[in-house]
Amino acid sequence: MSDISTEDFGGWFSPEDLATVRRRMPILYVDAIPVRVDADGVIQQVALLLRTPREGGISRALVSGRVMYHELVRDALARHLDKDLGPMALPRLPVSLVPFTVAEYFPTPGITAYHDPRQHAVSLAYIVPIDGDCQPQQDALDIGWFSPEEVVSPMVQAEMVSGHGALVRTALATTGRLI
Repeated sequence: MSDISTEDFGGWFSPEDLATVRRRMPILYVDAIPVRVDADGVIQQVALLLRTPREGGISRALVSGRVMYHELVRDALARHLDKDLGPMALPRLPVSLVPFTVAEYFPTPGITAYHDPRQHAVSLAYIVPIDGDCQPQQDALDIGWFSPEEVVSPMVQAEMVSGHGALVRTALATTGRLI
């Protein structure tokens, strides 16, 4: 990770300041699709977090979060993977930081497949192979592993939030695993 801490620049915004910024400009995020691959690099399983969203209920989500001020995208990706999957997940971060897609989340539904009622966000999306054991962390209730066929099933897609189902479908399509 970078030697420069975000704390060197005053940390992050207060909740009030963040709400103001969210109303006025897009925020940069990273989305990670954790996968298990076979010896040939073919996706065999996709991990989804089981969470309780702010609105209530239970849903499935991807590893996702903001890139902080003065933080490298690689460091943000590593931080969110560690935060959500635990320190023993052993993710293999991509050598190239070129995302498989850029997802634009809008507060207004229907503009794109991605929706975030809090803000306009732009997310760099990555497929990240996981070599270790994942343990639910912080607000995740569980981590479920699904085959590519299962993760695109209508039942699992209906459980996913914010357009994450569309993001998984795009990831599988870019790797030739979409059925």
